[in-house]
Amino acid sequence: MDSWWELSEGSGYPGETLALYQVECPFCSVKGNFEVEHHAEKKKPNGRKVLNFDTLKCGNCASYVMVFWSSSDHHHDYRVVPWPIKKLEKYPEHWPEAVGRYWLQAKRNLRDQNWDAAALMARGSLQVSLREQQAQGNNLKQEIDDLAVKGVLPKIMQDWAHNVRELGNDSAHPKPDQPPTSPQDAKDIVGFMDYLFEYLYTLPKQIKKYRERKSS
Repeated sequence: MDSWWELSEGSGYPGETLALYQVECPFCSVKGNFEVEHHAEKKKPNGRKVLNFDTLKCGNCASYVMVFWSSSDHHHDYRVVPWPIKKLEKYPEHWPEAVGRYWLQAKRNLRDQNWDAAALMARGSLQVSLREQQAQGNNLKQEIDDLAVKGVLPKIMQDWAHNVRELGNDSAHPKPDQPPTSPQDAKDIVGFMDYLFEYLYTLPKQIKKYRERKSS
């Protein structure tokens, strides 16, 4: 879709008016319990297409959402702001199971603002991914350096992996006077895991698919 005027063109939901029963409240997750508080619309210059802007109030929790929608050819489509934030339930299917499991737990703890737990699970996802890559060593530090020596980890990722290791160590072996993990630190290291797994698993998969396509 190159223009918002194309919304509902050739796809969408049956019916020419917004079906409120489809709209989910992003705050309480109840569907379809809305009243229209305000409606506005804009007609396309020199055309019949209409863009609709509805402000809806949830009858369950009294929160508000704005729904942008349009219809054409007996169909309509819409966008909601804010949208429901869904729980993470899956990881990419080409990732190793253990790596994905730890990664999901890190993400969920991040979402729930459990900063220490997010850092700890990020450390766990790092270690299991390194061992899946056949890292050798008696501890995580040695495993990181082993893959760097072998060329599996570039220098910048080696350095970042040590940052994850150190922060995760603080969460795994806390001291009575230890400050909590900061929200930004937790977000940064979980974000690093996204980049690392993109590098270790997703990029090789894409390169393999490219080579298979070129050779066929």
